[in-house]
Amino acid sequence: MAPTPTAAQHAAQATLDQLGHVILGKTPQLRLALTCLLAGGHLLLEDLPGVGKTTLAHALAASLGLNLGRVQFTSDLMPSDLTGVSVYRRDQDDFTFHPGPLFTPLLLADELNRATPKTQGALLEAMEERQITENGVTHPLPAPFFVIATQNPTEQSGTFPLPESQLDRFLMTLSLGYPDAATERALLIRGDQRAQASALTVTLGHDTLRSAQHEAQDTHLSDALLDYLQALLAATRTGPFQTGLSPRAALGLVRATRAHAWLSGRRHATPADVQAVFESVAAHRLTHRAGQDGPHHVRALIASVKIP
Repeated sequence: MAPTPTAAQHAAQATLDQLGHVILGKTPQLRLALTCLLAGGHLLLEDLPGVGKTTLAHALAASLGLNLGRVQFTSDLMPSDLTGVSVYRRDQDDFTFHPGPLFTPLLLADELNRATPKTQGALLEAMEERQITENGVTHPLPAPFFVIATQNPTEQSGTFPLPESQLDRFLMTLSLGYPDAATERALLIRGDQRAQASALTVTLGHDTLRSAQHEAQDTHLSDALLDYLQALLAATRTGPFQTGLSPRAALGLVRATRAHAWLSGRRHATPADVQAVFESVAAHRLTHRAGQDGPHHVRALIASVKIP
């Protein structure tokens, strides 16, 4: 007998339904995006311009009732443009810290890979520690704090590849891709999605979101499922990849697996949950020894590991 859904699970499902009315034809990606946030992770959207990445961020912010701060990353953006600066006050002979746009519950880092590595690095502490340090003083960021970053294809001009240390801070990577013919026709008829995203109601507010995150991480993982997780991790470290998944990635995989199972209305995770999130957790962290990357290598790895 299936367990009775909790109030938080009802709210999460309402959020998915609402997102699906704005981002058409992308139900699996929407489920993974919400899974990422329920797992407390940051999300990287890799795709061509104009396929709905920014609209997804706006729709998530509206559904969660979070203020959305947006930063357009460019080659001349400086780290202090993100973190903020301390300004000297002559009348009081001290410095006052003026917070930058990082101090927001949900940050849209648009076209992250158009900034220089130095500016990209300014996000590292914020994403990992949920704080920034300026002039030796630590300033905590709001709770919750999520980063949704967009990245253009690296073959486009004016981009700087994200280093491995930056990529490892993102729990999951998603690609929306082009719509199918039926979805594209609906888009042409309905018009601008951005206005529809701004009109969404709050379905998973601050307190309910916090309850959802706690409930999700109470999802049971059996010993057999942990064996399967470890077998997948070992395959990344002994297979055709330059480096395998790190312990940080392994812990993120567990959180994502639990969140995906909870979002599906269950209190225990299954191998299907692991497989559903594995590609999004692993693909941006793994590079083939031949210098290639891509989801198909990760899918081949999943197929090669036997389910206990």
